Amino acid sequence: MTLFRSALALCGALVLAGCNTAAEAPAAQPAAAPQYVTRSDFRLPEGAGCSGEIARFRAVMDNDLQTGHVNREVHGRVIADLRGPEQACAGGRDGEARSALRTVKSRYGYP
Repeated sequence: MTLFRSALALCGALVLAGCNTAAEAPAAQPAAAPQYVTRSDFRLPEGAGCSGEIARFRAVMDNDLQTGHVNREVHGRVIADLRGPEQACAGGRDGEARSALRTVKSRYGYP
């Protein structure tokens, strides 16, 4: 039985080896970067607490507008919806601001 398996494995290897050809494979062409890719110099703002989180989300939204992931109308609605979290944050209500920010993000499909 072991001899049979060895012979079968050898036959399989020979069949697969026959699939290899001496012809060169065509050279891979570098893909052009799609226009909707974030620029290499994009950096998220730093900052702590609710103000930092809001600033980072605003930067993501601005980037998504620039790269075509959202249109001006959606961007405008998101920015308008950020006024609530921004006001809560400015008023020192960090928990309320973060909760409101999560609601805005969720409404527009952002994690």
